[in-house]
Amino acid sequence: MAMVCLSDFEAYAKKYLPKIAWDFFAAGADDCSTRDENILAYKRIHFRPRMLRDVSMMDIRTKLLGTEISFPVGIAPTGFHQLAWPDGEKSTARGTLLTYSTCTLEEISAAAPSSLRWFQLYIHRNRAVSRQLVQQAEALGFQGLVLTADLPYTGKRRDDVRNGFRLPPHMKLKNLEGYGLPPNSLDPSVTWNDIYWLRSLTHLPIIIKGILTKEDAELAVRHGVQGIIVSNHGGRQLDGGPATIDALVEVVEAVQGRVEVYLDGGIRKGSDVLKALALGAKCVFIGRPALWGLAYKVSKENLEELAALFLLPMNREKRPNMKTVFFSTMQTERR
Repeated sequence: MAMVCLSDFEAYAKKYLPKIAWDFFAAGADDCSTRDENILAYKRIHFRPRMLRDVSMMDIRTKLLGTEISFPVGIAPTGFHQLAWPDGEKSTARGTLLTYSTCTLEEISAAAPSSLRWFQLYIHRNRAVSRQLVQQAEALGFQGLVLTADLPYTGKRRDDVRNGFRLPPHMKLKNLEGYGLPPNSLDPSVTWNDIYWLRSLTHLPIIIKGILTKEDAELAVRHGVQGIIVSNHGGRQLDGGPATIDALVEVVEAVQGRVEVYLDGGIRKGSDVLKALALGAKCVFIGRPALWGLAYKVSKENLEELAALFLLPMNREKRPNMKTVFFSTMQTERR
């Protein structure tokens, strides 16, 4: 079957992945309302197309914290990639952020030595573990540190509970081996002041992931982060929160250009990317779609498909480059 959109990759992954793996990747918290709203919210945002613009030359490059990338889409931090394909994170390392990984940092660095790589961090109760991971990532050439702020405790994902989800015996959290960490070792006492602690450990820019309100966006700027990822963890943590595209405008208005703002959650088409950019995101990140592509064994093709779909609405919108995509491109339905 020809793969012509991300829904085709989703259908393939659902058909061929083991049910327990599919359920883990697809899961949302509780009723999955926020997971689903991440996608539905884009349907309430409409283009205001402008015509007769020269789009014979298209330029979709952008910069993340000063580093140029060819396309404003990256791979969001998602866990346990070996559930989708044996090479795991090594196959998705090119342009990815990293989380609980079934490959080591060294393996991922070797797989993508010239790509832009950010290291995604959860802070553990044993702070020595987090300190060593941060310093190891910097030594290996990672260019940014992403602190996930929305997981003091794991959300209730009903299918995972029903399935009794756990990693297969042959899969390990490679970067945490040897530390003897107990289950539920994440530190629920993390506060804004811990950003100062992280700053004392590294020269890497700090990006905070999980911001959904103007109040937290202002606190992020005040505490010296260099970037914000508007994210609700793919709807996997707290059900009933806002869709990320709905929260984006509030966050962008709050920071007033003082830090870069990115977004993940619900991106399924190139037009979704364009909507997020027009509402102020510098770049977007995709999570589940990258895993579907990995299950199909061609994650690169997955991203190329999204890139092609992104170019089409940009052409129709008559926006020849990233600098001409702005808020007036959009019109949002009133609910």
